[in-house]
Amino acid sequence: MSRCRPILSLLKAFKAEHRSSYPPLLIESAGKIGLTNTCIPGSQIRFGSTLGPGKAQILREIDSIFDFYSDPDTKCISIGRLLKILHEKGLQRDDPRIIAIITRFGEIVEEQNKQNDDLSPKYIEDLHVDRETFHRCVTNKAAVFRQVLKKQFVIPEWATFVQQIAEIFEKCAEYTHGQVATYIPQLARAEPERWAVSICTVDGQRHSWGEAREARFCLQSVAKPFSYAIAIEELGADFVHRYVGQEPSGRFFNAICLDHANRPHNPMINAGAIVVASLLKQSEPLSDRFDFIIKNIKKFAGGGYVSFDNSTFLSERESADRNYALAYFMREHKCFQSASVNIQDTLDLYFQLCSIKTNTESLAVMAATLANGGVNPLTEERIVCNRAVRDTLSLMLSCGMYDYSGQFAFNVGIPAKSGVSGDMIIVIPNVMGIALFSPRLDQLGNTVRGVKFAEELVDTFNFHQYDNMLFSESEKSDPRQVNRLLT
Repeated sequence: MSRCRPILSLLKAFKAEHRSSYPPLLIESAGKIGLTNTCIPGSQIRFGSTLGPGKAQILREIDSIFDFYSDPDTKCISIGRLLKILHEKGLQRDDPRIIAIITRFGEIVEEQNKQNDDLSPKYIEDLHVDRETFHRCVTNKAAVFRQVLKKQFVIPEWATFVQQIAEIFEKCAEYTHGQVATYIPQLARAEPERWAVSICTVDGQRHSWGEAREARFCLQSVAKPFSYAIAIEELGADFVHRYVGQEPSGRFFNAICLDHANRPHNPMINAGAIVVASLLKQSEPLSDRFDFIIKNIKKFAGGGYVSFDNSTFLSERESADRNYALAYFMREHKCFQSASVNIQDTLDLYFQLCSIKTNTESLAVMAATLANGGVNPLTEERIVCNRAVRDTLSLMLSCGMYDYSGQFAFNVGIPAKSGVSGDMIIVIPNVMGIALFSPRLDQLGNTVRGVKFAEELVDTFNFHQYDNMLFSESEKSDPRQVNRLLT
């Protein structure tokens, strides 16, 4: 059971008799600070869920949606038109929320086709339904339509934003310097010209450029923030931090060194990630430990593509002299919880985590889950607690880009993590997650195009942590809707 709990102290000041009528701004603010999927005791309000203030309001909102999009003559709504509008706002058909709606409408199409009527729709896009049928099909997912109708998505002008990102993507494709990683034989075989970017917002708006689905790669060091977050969720932050620090090391990612307390400097370098791996389900068999972690990784991805590359695992294990030296060095200095830790099992688990395979489409959803306070924006399931996300993003900002972390934090100012396979995630808290893949690396092990993309991103938009949104002197644009309740 998780040792992390959402903090509700700011809500306790409100008296019980007012719990059924919390102002909308409070609801929105609670969502922004990460109190999603959290109930106020004694009320029907669940932040981040589709219930909102109550069922009566949901029914009124569905009526408003129907009235806005329906044909006044036929008094029916076109499902094809509705799905097109959702797509234009960034909601894809493989979104679990949309799948649930499509499934309901699909059942209606099948029922009508059984009547062998020539006028029956053959496809969902041809379906027109009345008010009662519309209510029956979308009541549980009304929040999605409400956001569309009220323009409450975090990126309201989605088409414009997508075009701006496309320009950055094309510009970064021109960078052809850098080399693929060679110290792991399987990574040395990567196709250097591959280039993919995917974005997922905290509302589940998604778009991809390049080989986002086709190009599949191993997470390598991008697995580190997720395994660290899972460890905090499972074991608690205080326990994890007894064995791993929070300081940038100032050394290369596989350096054999410890901090002043004889701990790995942070969990974003090899030493720290090995210790974190040693803590996860340490009393269980290696197979069960790996199953536990990859199941959680799949939850981060919201059902997207997540697999395992055994050839990379074997290749990495066969060329891991330095990691073995690092592990034995740490055992000598009592860095592990137990002196009897099985070094081979610990390193095997670490190599397995590095060898988890995905693509940028799925990785963007994983990053967006961190951006969304630990709640998957597609499944609306809480994966890790707010403390785990806060600590993970803090370390990604200060330590996530190998020995370029300080310069990256200065220039870009948002949390990121790169891996030597050429993958990289960027997390803009409360806004979106971005996943990138390009195997050409710079001298420090970061993807060349990924770093350039991040720099272009903050040159175009005011996403840097310290960009002033009120009195800006630059020409940067803000694609966000700052107060999503006042439009």
